[in-house]
Amino acid sequence: MTTLSVGAINWNMCCIELFPDLSHCIETVAKQEFWNLAHSYMESEQQDKELKNKIELLKAFLESMDFGKLRSESEQYLIQGKKVKFVICWKEDKPFYEMVVS
Repeated sequence: MTTLSVGAINWNMCCIELFPDLSHCIETVAKQEFWNLAHSYMESEQQDKELKNKIELLKAFLESMDFGKLRSESEQYLIQGKKVKFVICWKEDKPFYEMVVS
């Protein structure tokens, strides 16, 4: 297992796991998850703070990451048949990620 990270994950914080593949890059997977969470939040009768935090995290991630770089980092492993997972969390009020390859 290979782990590439930008910071260390604090699992007590709000984290999101995303799983790109050769058909869906990290940007596409992040956008799909953003819209799925936004839809769930809109349909919920109560305001779910954890759901809202995840939406805010994904929005910041989508606005701030270099997806060309993330695609090339992950696709080199996906082409080899390996599984890639991005774990996204907050660090000092900014989104950061850890890429885990297995």
